[in-house]
Amino acid sequence: MKKCGHKKLTKRRSFQIFRVFSDAFMGSCVSQRIFKFLLCLLMSLESGRQMKGYTMMVFASLLLCLSLGFICSSKLVPVSQYVGTVLVCLLGVACLRGWGRFRNTDYVQFITILEETKKNHTPASKKKLRCYDFDFSHWPLDFSWTEVSTTECQIKLSKAGVSLLRPEPRLRGAADSVLHSVRTLPCHIISFVIAHTFGRRMLYPGSVGLLQKAMRPMLQQGQAKLIEEFDGQRNKLVACDGNEIDTMFVDRRRDGGQNGQTLVICCEGNAGFYEVGCMNTPLEGGYSVLGWNHPGFGGSTGVPFPQNEANAMDVVIQFAVHKLGFSLSDIVIYAWSIGGFTASWAVMSYPEIQSLVLDASFDDLLPLALKVMPDSWRPLVQHTVRQYMNLNNAAQVLKYQGPVLLIRRTRDEIITTTGPEDIMSNRGNDLLLKLLQFRYPKIMTDEGIRVVRQWLGASSPLEEASVYSGYEVDDDWCVSVLQSYQADRDVSFPWSVGEDMTLEGRRQLALFLARKYMRNFEATHCTPLPAIEFHPPWRL
Repeated sequence: MKKCGHKKLTKRRSFQIFRVFSDAFMGSCVSQRIFKFLLCLLMSLESGRQMKGYTMMVFASLLLCLSLGFICSSKLVPVSQYVGTVLVCLLGVACLRGWGRFRNTDYVQFITILEETKKNHTPASKKKLRCYDFDFSHWPLDFSWTEVSTTECQIKLSKAGVSLLRPEPRLRGAADSVLHSVRTLPCHIISFVIAHTFGRRMLYPGSVGLLQKAMRPMLQQGQAKLIEEFDGQRNKLVACDGNEIDTMFVDRRRDGGQNGQTLVICCEGNAGFYEVGCMNTPLEGGYSVLGWNHPGFGGSTGVPFPQNEANAMDVVIQFAVHKLGFSLSDIVIYAWSIGGFTASWAVMSYPEIQSLVLDASFDDLLPLALKVMPDSWRPLVQHTVRQYMNLNNAAQVLKYQGPVLLIRRTRDEIITTTGPEDIMSNRGNDLLLKLLQFRYPKIMTDEGIRVVRQWLGASSPLEEASVYSGYEVDDDWCVSVLQSYQADRDVSFPWSVGEDMTLEGRRQLALFLARKYMRNFEATHCTPLPAIEFHPPWRL
């Protein structure tokens, strides 16, 4: 395969302008050369579009100074000469760049392939196109949410997009409600400003352009590896909010292995990209893998607010089912860190999904947000998180009836509320306890919670095994009890198993279930998960 290039395209309107005249121009060899040169020239002019806003600001400032009398008309003559000289220089540079691109056979070939792909979107043309790295805004559209049946779309869509779990509103009288709204209006305004300025960037640093520029060589190298070594297929999806989602699909179904028949959809962390993220773990395990970038990450457009995140996750699943041909029962959702929000939303909204694997994830964003903000900001932080960044992973996981596996990093420094040395402050513990308490309320009584906390607090695998053996847990007996209950009733969670059981029996079941639902990984938060640690969740 050809080595991926690193040439950039410009705004889509460049092609739209020339496409009107292309049919007339492409009749002769000379016309083709003229057309390609003009196209390269216009793209060179468009490559300076980033300066457009600054130019307008300069002219507006000059007009303001002139109207206020700071600059007289006589002084504008030399200024206009300087500006004219700069503009002529810029035009000359653009012409030279356009001429250079026109004379570059590789670039002309790329333009030809791109235009051919847009007119005739076939697997063969896409295979040629993926050998080049260019501005993703010019990548041909591969799938849109509108391709799904209208009835199915309308069921899931609200005004802003797909449905989300919302915090329950407090009941108030009509007069009290109006008074409360007026009194809290400043707080709403400040929360909105915080969420849409530094708050969103603190939560998703990967959406910051400066970080993406610093990581660009690494991202290009990772993307090239996925395409060249794994025959990855890059695709552009359009979500219901209009955001374009950058995805990468590696198909292992033809390899003959059992794992290849299962699709693992990967949800990255707050500074993760599919090019260098958690996709590598299931890839090494032989699975078919679909990775995608958050809105505002890499080639994806938009900003990573919860609603946009859920909209993106929805179109990714629709693409996997309707375009790639996987059934929901063959899809595993695998998430790392903050990706647990979109992963838990996916299994809540599509309960037929095979299973869920959450690595280094948490139950709720609020405790972690309070950890990094001053105590005096507590009410403001609570309001901001609940209104604009309500990543309520646990509440969404509880809506799912399928198998779940939680992977806890024993030296995690990110999702602990005190420090990595205090393993009991890891919010993954709270996610496990909430899940077990919902699914097995008769087992997870005060005593059941106590023994599970004791097991969670073990500082080493040896101590963990000691706690487990100290309560003389009989795995075979636990399995038989749960299977007997499931066979007699075949009901959905929550189960009432353990209702008429001795205290010792409930302790055994509590520890047995905790060990099945959570696995420890001796590492920090950002250590890549080895393929050997990636297991399908436990099934009864």
